[in-house]
Amino acid sequence: MPAADATTPLARRLLAEGLGTGLLVTVVVGSGIAAQRLSPDDVGLQLLENSTATALGLTVLILIFGPVSGAHLNPVISAVDWLLGRRAGRGLPGGEVTAFVAAQTVGAVAGAVLANAMFAVPVTKLATTDRTGTNLWLGELVATAGLVLLVFALAITGRGAMAAPAVGAYIGAAYWFTSSTSFANPAVTIGRVFSDTFTGIHPASAAGFVAAQLVGAAVGAGLVWALYPDVAAAADEVLIPPANAAPVADNAAPTIEEHP
Repeated sequence: MPAADATTPLARRLLAEGLGTGLLVTVVVGSGIAAQRLSPDDVGLQLLENSTATALGLTVLILIFGPVSGAHLNPVISAVDWLLGRRAGRGLPGGEVTAFVAAQTVGAVAGAVLANAMFAVPVTKLATTDRTGTNLWLGELVATAGLVLLVFALAITGRGAMAAPAVGAYIGAAYWFTSSTSFANPAVTIGRVFSDTFTGIHPASAAGFVAAQLVGAAVGAGLVWALYPDVAAAADEVLIPPANAAPVADNAAPTIEEHP
């Protein structure tokens, strides 16, 4: 798999993050609309169709944009990358986190509008689907914590090349094992506000989801620190390892091949 180059100009990396996140939301929303129309009387089948398209689409997008920006496509991944790497001077620089988050969020909104337009859904109508309650917030916490743990576990054990299929598989599965259907992404959550369809979320519900995702990100970061104390050395390798990253420290966690 091609590796991201940390010397890539910031403007190009922001384009990759914005476009990648936007296309992710287009996949989520577009497949949700198609599923609702193709299987109008079977919500379970709608979710299966939506989750399958999302898992496959996310895998492809990480492969496309990973070599340019690392394919974070998610504000919590960018923020945790900075948080876990800052002590070692690794990971996304603090000054770029805000730019990444802004690009991801703008892209997510544009992606929802694009999906609406393709399926002739009103592009100016906000979502009316209420998604609120402690059980749903707990689902988002679990989904986000698991995602953060997965991404950084892959990085510290030298398995960044597996990020695309692993993250795609995790999100596809989390659609089913979490009560919230696993948004696990503040930018995607905001983007889905702009589509009054099967995958939409009412603006009043979005705040609770984002709050739960941020708590989940903190929990996930804590689990990463506890399980992999040397994770800071691998912060440059999230999600797709950069071509010119320094080797992980000698005392870092062994790769899976080094385990007895």
